[in-house]
Amino acid sequence: MRHSEVHLVARIGWLRAAVLGANDGIVSTASLIVGVAAASTGSGSVLVAGVAGLVAGAMSMAAGEYVSVSSQADTEAADLAREAGELEADVAAETHELAAIYEKRGLDPDLAREVAAQLMQVDALSAHARDELGLVEDTAARPIQAALTSATTFSLGAALPLFTAVVTPKHLLIPVVFGASLAFLALLGGVGARAGGANIAKATVRVAFWGAFAMATTAAIGALLGTAA
Repeated sequence: MRHSEVHLVARIGWLRAAVLGANDGIVSTASLIVGVAAASTGSGSVLVAGVAGLVAGAMSMAAGEYVSVSSQADTEAADLAREAGELEADVAAETHELAAIYEKRGLDPDLAREVAAQLMQVDALSAHARDELGLVEDTAARPIQAALTSATTFSLGAALPLFTAVVTPKHLLIPVVFGASLAFLALLGGVGARAGGANIAKATVRVAFWGAFAMATTAAIGALLGTAA
């Protein structure tokens, strides 16, 4: 009977960018709001700071992801080009190299050479990309996808503490935004872990802890600066 398999590794490309973007959006915007509020400034300044953080953060995430993932894509392309040149220069040596890889994985020498020879006849470059370089389609660098995913999820994440600040009275702003943001982070950690097949409790605690640390630190600095001013 035929059966289909869904491998979670196929989600790595967009899941990493999505979780990073949403987490950064919640933490940075909530920390900014809490920090500005702790400095005892007016509610108008708090909202302006939150909106500015959302816009600037989304643009920064998009640019950062695009540049970093583009660098990865450039490196992958350079390795593939080098491998293509080596294949053109000495097919026998490359076949032997591939066979040696299969031997290290447990195949006997004769079978390893046979497998290498057959794969080289089908698609030599793909065989070397996969088994020598470790490059596979599911984890290939996609700069535009990473940039758009990060910017979008950052904006969505940042909108949560910002909306909370809008509907919360000034005298309750810090504890409500702090608590709500922790809840958002815990939910994000659980959803991300569920999508990636990881331990939900561990991911939730990890995300919530570092989010609380970031917000508490920013609030303390804001309070100190507000007092000094």
